[in-house]
Amino acid sequence: MKAVSGILLFLVAAVIIVVIAGAGIFYFSREEATIPIEQTYGPAPKLVEPNPTWIPTVHVAKAASWPEGTMPTAAQGFAVNEFAAGLDHPRWLHVLPNGDVLVAESNAPPKLDQGLSIRGFVADLLQSRAGARVTSANRITLLRDADGDGVAETRSVFLTDLFSPFGMTLLDGKLYVANADAIVAFPYREGDAEITAPAEKIVDLPAGRNHHWTKDVIASPDGSKLYVTVGSNSNVGENGMEEEEGRAAVHEIDLATRKMRLFAWGLRNPNGLSWNPESGELWVAVNERDEIGSDLVPDYMTSVKEGGFYGWPYSYFGQHVDVRPQPPRPDLVEKAIMPDYALGSHTASLGLAFNTGDLFGPAMKNGAFVGQHGSWNRKPRSGYKVIFVPFTGGKPSGPPQDFLTGFLSSDGKALGRPVGVVFARDGALLVADDVGNRIWRVMPSAGQTAD
Repeated sequence: MKAVSGILLFLVAAVIIVVIAGAGIFYFSREEATIPIEQTYGPAPKLVEPNPTWIPTVHVAKAASWPEGTMPTAAQGFAVNEFAAGLDHPRWLHVLPNGDVLVAESNAPPKLDQGLSIRGFVADLLQSRAGARVTSANRITLLRDADGDGVAETRSVFLTDLFSPFGMTLLDGKLYVANADAIVAFPYREGDAEITAPAEKIVDLPAGRNHHWTKDVIASPDGSKLYVTVGSNSNVGENGMEEEEGRAAVHEIDLATRKMRLFAWGLRNPNGLSWNPESGELWVAVNERDEIGSDLVPDYMTSVKEGGFYGWPYSYFGQHVDVRPQPPRPDLVEKAIMPDYALGSHTASLGLAFNTGDLFGPAMKNGAFVGQHGSWNRKPRSGYKVIFVPFTGGKPSGPPQDFLTGFLSSDGKALGRPVGVVFARDGALLVADDVGNRIWRVMPSAGQTAD
């Protein structure tokens, strides 16, 4: 009898929490942007005063499906087609030397039991609405376009039994995979459609709570090192800075010794590691902090300086102090590096790929394509598209250009959400869509050449 009463009390409490949370979200989510989103892009974005609310602004685009025969819209002079469909939450892409495309079908690992909290309960509801609470497939799938028609006619399960895999890089006959808790490696021979060898652990990575679980990896040009991203375990350190040890950072791994060292830090949620083709610098896309208004803080992409500190959680865009982390660290704020280029507030910019080919024309040569997963903490919504940023001499040299749009329906639903972007062997841009469960392919339109 007592057990039944306890269950009833729990259900009543849960209903009350849902009602209170829903009412709170409705009432306190009326905060909205005061400046156009365009002003939060570029090397010197406009930074208004913080506008925190008791309950954060919530404006999640409910996940939907692409209606039959529809797809995103490419920029003028380009055409998009479906490279592959029917995938299971495709997040990240890697193109092998023979043209095969690897897709990490992945999502967050199981959450640790951290007790009941209103914040956690509401966060789970929002993630479910956005299509981000699916069970992780924990695999990498290989897609092959053997006849070169721009559609993958064959697929195979390439790797299984992974742990929320994300980044991938091939080096000297080994495929390195960034799991949520470790870098692992597998032997690879060109043309392999499946790998059955056991994983070789290279290094452990910070895991545990895994507030930001996605981890990217890239090899150095000389093949001696790996670089790996690790996101923060919180928004602004609210779980305690002891949980942030080794997080919000880019690490360097010496492959000869398997020693890992902190390369750069203060990067809240870095992804999209990419080598700048003109400067030779390592660049990364970073998701900035939430809950201080729709206008703050712009996500960004930046070159990664060895030993550099980029502000999180104590400041943003250089020395703009965030008063929430306690105790403050003015010593760190003083040396915080200002990022190179803002990518819009709350756009959730994840994918980053430099265009080194000629197919898209000289105006897009060496520029950056960015996959923007889309906002939850901004009114009106931002992101939900792929943009292009021109570069000259290794530096951003102009405003962003919409390149692949239409991921939001006219009634505000998310038909898809772009994540990883990568260039195929034929020069086409491939885009992973983890809500649409597709890979999109973009090329210049037939009979046209990009300027």
